[in-house]
Amino acid sequence: MRPIDRLLGVMEKLRDPRDGCPWDVEQTFATIAPYTIEEAYEVADAIERADLVELKGELGDLLFQVVFHARMAEEQGLFAFDDVATAIADKLERRHPHVFGDEAQRSSTQQTLAWEAIKAEERKDRKKPGVLDDVPVGLPALTRAAKLTRRAGRVGFDWPSTDEVFDKLAEEIEELRVEIAAGDRDKAREELGDLLFVVANLARKLEVEPEDALRAANAKFVRRFGFIEAELAKDGRTPDQSTLEEMDRLWDAAKVAEKPAA
Repeated sequence: MRPIDRLLGVMEKLRDPRDGCPWDVEQTFATIAPYTIEEAYEVADAIERADLVELKGELGDLLFQVVFHARMAEEQGLFAFDDVATAIADKLERRHPHVFGDEAQRSSTQQTLAWEAIKAEERKDRKKPGVLDDVPVGLPALTRAAKLTRRAGRVGFDWPSTDEVFDKLAEEIEELRVEIAAGDRDKAREELGDLLFVVANLARKLEVEPEDALRAANAKFVRRFGFIEAELAKDGRTPDQSTLEEMDRLWDAAKVAEKPAA
């Protein structure tokens, strides 16, 4: 028996109304969706940590999510796992005519342009012709912002260079300062959102994934704060027993400690 067939059988048994697992049986697309997102993040985390042993397990967890959704759909007579696999195989063949068709080999840049043109045609077929219509709402906000601006940029709605983006950043920061000074929390929230949107746009212009950049910044913060805790622990103290000035000095020391030796 192929492993995928075994997994499909396990899922079918888990969802059996009489002999299955009560928790699995009561789940719906909506209740499982958060777990699907969580498993995708855990895959990304294993890759970020270069833990390829754990990656195997996390990919299995993510595959199980696909199998779970497909099983629930099959129970409702909508589609089955094979339909999901067929749909993605068809899509990949359709979007890679230079590999599966007769078209000449393209460069990666040409292929990206062709990919977007094919997706645009697919949107028309789905009666969603808008340039931004199929950018998923459920994406992390920074990722979606970058995708929205990338999509708009491909039809000419874009700043010519990063200089204009920096000008816009300065403008948004000033507008945020004004609303904070005015004490208008709702307007400040709106301006902060505008600022983050421009930052995502800048990331796109720099060809940097904003979520990746922020994850790296998070890891750096955790690492450096851990250095502060370790240094304070040498004196039997914790951060709440220190001062901001002392922790700032230790933060600078952490930065120095991270620099490679000359």
